[in-house]
Amino acid sequence: MEAERTPEQVEEKSARKTPKTFTKFQSILLLLLTLVVTSGAGYTLGHFYFWNDLDMKRVNEQLDYYKEKVRLDPANLENRIVLGYTYFLKGQNEKAIREFDYVIEQDDNYYDAYYNLGLVFLDEKRYNEALSAFDKTIQIAPKDFKGHVQLGITYRQLDMYEEATETLSKANELNPANSDIIYQIGLVAEDQGEYQTAIDIYKEALQYDPLYEDAVVALDRLEKFDTVAEGEGE
Repeated sequence: MEAERTPEQVEEKSARKTPKTFTKFQSILLLLLTLVVTSGAGYTLGHFYFWNDLDMKRVNEQLDYYKEKVRLDPANLENRIVLGYTYFLKGQNEKAIREFDYVIEQDDNYYDAYYNLGLVFLDEKRYNEALSAFDKTIQIAPKDFKGHVQLGITYRQLDMYEEATETLSKANELNPANSDIIYQIGLVAEDQGEYQTAIDIYKEALQYDPLYEDAVVALDRLEKFDTVAEGEGE
């Protein structure tokens, strides 16, 4: 009969089982998690990131990894989504579109394919196609706020301000107190020349996130503009 181990022995055995370094596969997964989180906070709301050399090296590693995954298992749609998104990060939009289109051909209700396709179309200023893609995400998942946000951003790019406000307000209902969504509503007001309203909205966004840089910059821009306008009116 095996002797009962002390807590110190159990801890030592557990430590021996724990790898001291990440494998390449673990590193890729960590990178993917980082990119997914980044996309949720950034691309979801129409922001774009600048990659340094180290970031791009990791993106290239992810690209090679998922190209091989798709080659070995071409029917795996999730791998194709990640591959397409990685192409998008590298600016290879046509390759990204091909991957997302392939997924949609296999599954016409694959949310991530339409969502990421819409991001590519937004990046290329193909707004009508982006509108169609994000409208489909809302049909598939009407309670997912991200599709509503992107649809609202697209409406704003098309100068469809009433639709943009309505859609972004719906996103705010689904995910209240989100400073990114509030900021996007402020952009709609600003685009329409409703500067005081936009200022109030940016201030509201900063109440939820005082360090939200985009809102700080927008507020500074409009308050300077308002000061200049007042000076000219005197």
